[in-house]
Amino acid sequence: MSLPHALLGLLATEPRSGYELSKELAEGPVGRFAWKAGHTSVYPELNRLLGKGLIADRGEGPRGRRTYAITDAGRRELRSWLMDDPVGPSKMRNEPVLRMFLLSVLDPDDAITVLRRVIDHVDTEAAELRRARAPYGDTVPPGPEGFGHIAAEFGVRVDQTVREWALWAIDQLSRHRSTP
Repeated sequence: MSLPHALLGLLATEPRSGYELSKELAEGPVGRFAWKAGHTSVYPELNRLLGKGLIADRGEGPRGRRTYAITDAGRRELRSWLMDDPVGPSKMRNEPVLRMFLLSVLDPDDAITVLRRVIDHVDTEAAELRRARAPYGDTVPPGPEGFGHIAAEFGVRVDQTVREWALWAIDQLSRHRSTP
C-alpha cells in the first residue's frame, strides 16, 4: 500500500480537508491498523495528487481549510491499484516478519518474552477491532461502514492467526530452553 492510494481511498468515500486526512492517518482506524502518516507526509502527497489530476481542490472550507475530492482519474487509479496484485509487490518489507527471522539471535527465554508481547499486542488490537465492528454485529452494513467492518474482521482474523502462531513458537522454543 502507498500513501497516495490511502489518500485516494479516503477521498473516494467523501471529500475531506488535509487536516481531516492527516488526523485519520495519524489517529483513526486507517492510521492505527493499516497506514500511518502525519501531516508532513500528507500535504506534499496531496500536492502531488493535485498535480497528477487525481484529486481536485474543492476550495476553502471551515477555518480556511482546503477541501479535496477524488476525480474520475483518481477513481480509475484507485480501482486499478485495488484490482492489481492483492498481495503486494514482490519486494516486500515487513518489519514484524524480519523480527521473527532474527529472534534466533536471542536466547530462548528472551525470544519467548518477545513472543508473549506479540500475543499481548494482537489481543489488544483484536479487542479494539471487535469494539469497532460491535454496533453491526455479524451483519455487514452498506456503504463505507461495510468495508470498514470487512477490514476489521480481516484484522481480527489475522490477529487470531498471529496469536496461534506465537503460542506454537513459544512451545517450540520452550523445548530448547537451557535447563539448570
